[in-house]
Amino acid sequence: MALARKHDRTVGALGARWGLSSEKAFRDALSSILEQNFGVRVLHIDEYDDQGTVFGRPEQVELDVVVTNGSLIVMELKSSMTKADMYIFERKARFYERRHDRKADRLMVISPMIDPRAQRVGERLGIEMFSDSLLVESL
Repeated sequence: MALARKHDRTVGALGARWGLSSEKAFRDALSSILEQNFGVRVLHIDEYDDQGTVFGRPEQVELDVVVTNGSLIVMELKSSMTKADMYIFERKARFYERRHDRKADRLMVISPMIDPRAQRVGERLGIEMFSDSLLVESL
């Protein structure tokens, strides 16, 4: 049993590390393509929420933002999305809107694994979800 638990922890740690690395690789590639080929600005926002509006206490908030032709798209790139992740993303987007006094035109989640419960939440919140890159509409 102890060996099985250790194996599960090791596999879980490898999966988490792979998820973070793949998210960064995808984010970097997407930024490069959009900025170099389409004149789009892609910003990785890392701001401090001193009021605790996103996580219930003061904390850093990370978010990806795409600006094109005056349009603002707030994106979340994750290896997997849970129901809680979807609610957190929506709070992060609203935090950004208040902080920068600018309404997002689109909220997008890009993830190969979106839990069905998270999908239902995203639909209710008006968040566009893409689990296949072929589904992303043109900017």
